[in-house]
Parts: sequence; C-alpha cells; structure tokens
Amino acid sequence: MNSYPTLATERLLLHQPLTRHIPTIVHLANEPTVANMTLNIPHPYGEADAIYWLNAANQGFASGQHHVFAIELRETGQFVGGIGLTVEQRFNRAEAGYWVGKPFWNQGIATEALRAVLAFGFETLELHKIFATHLVANLASGKVMQHAGMLWEAELHQHVRKNGQYFNLMQYQLTRPTYLARVAG
Repeated sequence: MNSYPTLATERLLLHQPLTRHIPTIVHLANEPTVANMTLNIPHPYGEADAIYWLNAANQGFASGQHHVFAIELRETGQFVGGIGLTVEQRFNRAEAGYWVGKPFWNQGIATEALRAVLAFGFETLELHKIFATHLVANLASGKVMQHAGMLWEAELHQHVRKNGQYFNLMQYQLTRPTYLARVAG
C-alpha cells in the first residue's frame, strides 16, 4: 500500500493522524477515565506522548505492521479518538485497538469506527482473523466489539500488568470467513 488510506463511514473519517491533531489528542487522552479504561494510554498524557503516537503510526504504516487512524467527525472535522490494527503477518491476523475521548462516549462512534477497520482488515489487507481485548471493568468496550459483530472468545486471566497490578482481559474475535458470510448474507 503506497498511500495512507482514508476510511469513510456515515459520520466519520478515519485517516492518517496529523500534527494538527496534537493539541486535541493531548486534551482528550489526558482524561483520567480514558487512561483507566485502556492499556496503552498513560496518565498524565502530554504532547510528547501524542508525538510518539503520531510517529508510531507513520512508522507502522511504512512497515505494514500497524494501520493507525485518527477518528474525525465528517461534519466538523473534529478529532475524537484513534483506532488501528496491529498486524501479525506470520499468522495473517491483527489486533484491533481504539479509544474515543470522553465527550464522545455513548454515541456509537467507536462501534462505527471499528466496523470500518474490520472491513479494511478483511477486504483490503485480506487478514484471516482480527481480535480485540478489553479490561474486564471496561464493559462499554465489550459492547463496542459485540455491536461491531465480533464474537466473545476468551477471558485471559491476569494477562496484563498496568500500574503494578495484574488485570484480566476479555477477548473478542472475527474471522474472514464469518465476516464475508455476513457481508454476502
């Protein structure tokens, strides 16, 4: 893939994260409840963290190992969060991850973005499987995965460590044959 893709949904544009997003990324990601519900967003979250995320997105795209998208509202162009796939080429699968700023929770934005990224993963990247995990306490993220069509797969006991404490994760998945059957049906 030569150029960074843009994915469009009814309400969203998913595209390359840009330096103009940095102030909004910092503002939204620095919310303690956002950090508490994710594995990879630190708190406090500063400009250096946003720059690191942008660089990782660009390097990941260049290597084909990460496809990271800024989530923007189509109507206003406002940055509201991020979403992406971390590809494991050896197994032809990817892990999906996402976050949305707290002012935009409970509006279906994460579900809409995840559906677009699943379609991209299966139709463009031709992945066989996409999975995603959430902290057990983050029930809303599990609902996003379910509403996007992913199926519960496992509970991973004491699978991650965050702030010196071990947490269980819930894992959801979708395979390409299941996805294609749904699209065709």
